[in-house]
Amino acid sequence: MPSFDIVSEVDSVEIKNAVDNSKRELDTRFDFRNVESSIELNKEIVKITSESEFQVDQIVAILRSNLAKRGVDANALERKAVTFSGKTASQNIEFKQGVETTNAKKLVKAIKDAKLKVQVSIQGEKLRVTGKKRDDLQATMSLVREQELGQPFQFDNFRD
Repeated sequence: MPSFDIVSEVDSVEIKNAVDNSKRELDTRFDFRNVESSIELNKEIVKITSESEFQVDQIVAILRSNLAKRGVDANALERKAVTFSGKTASQNIEFKQGVETTNAKKLVKAIKDAKLKVQVSIQGEKLRVTGKKRDDLQATMSLVREQELGQPFQFDNFRD
């Protein structure tokens, strides 16, 4: 029986490359000369530090553009609140890994409401979709792509 998995994953190597490129761009930007600012990657969390909140937003924009160049979806970013400490502002950015349970339930409901002849089951951090016809599975894929749930989805493990 044909099946595939709906997952939400971000390649950590691409994140590391985008952060490294952002560091290089930060060093060469004119508006960041003589400014204490940094961008660091610690496991799956990117920490951005600068002198003001506006500069933190500018560094996030640099990071987003480098992530887009590396093929990482911007919806995978989850910005935390900006914290102020002395004369510096900092912000942590996390990357969403795995399909959240609320989004998984919304996807299951959307697929069932579309009356497609497929079965959807939540399996931890991913969804397994099975059906009798490949066309039904492809219709399910296009339906999932249309959903705006604030999280990027990939399709994995397609079996015929």
